[in-house]
Amino acid sequence: MNTLALTAANLEVGDAGITAVLGYIVVFFGLVLLMAVVIIMGKAMEGTNKKVEAPAPAVPAAPVAPAAPPAPGSAGEVKLFDVPDKEAAMIMAIVADKMGKPLNELRFKSIKEVK
Repeated sequence: MNTLALTAANLEVGDAGITAVLGYIVVFFGLVLLMAVVIIMGKAMEGTNKKVEAPAPAVPAAPVAPAAPPAPGSAGEVKLFDVPDKEAAMIMAIVADKMGKPLNELRFKSIKEVK
């Protein structure tokens, strides 16, 4: 019998166990290498995501002309503090619905997330 042509049918329990353990070792070693590559690529990309801050202008800008009056039915501008536009719109719609008033009759001065 040729020793190179072993099949699963004639492997002994010890040989099958060693083969399984070696297979697990190879797979986990590959996973560790893949994890290392992902971490290294993450560190490399971290430097490219940093934004360069623009220097502050030395001379103040010219005064801006007053804005045109708001359109009929609108209630002016809303100052948003750490709230995305989409969430602010949802909040305003929910408040108008709970109060039972049209949105154009309400005036929101600012919306701030409470942390």
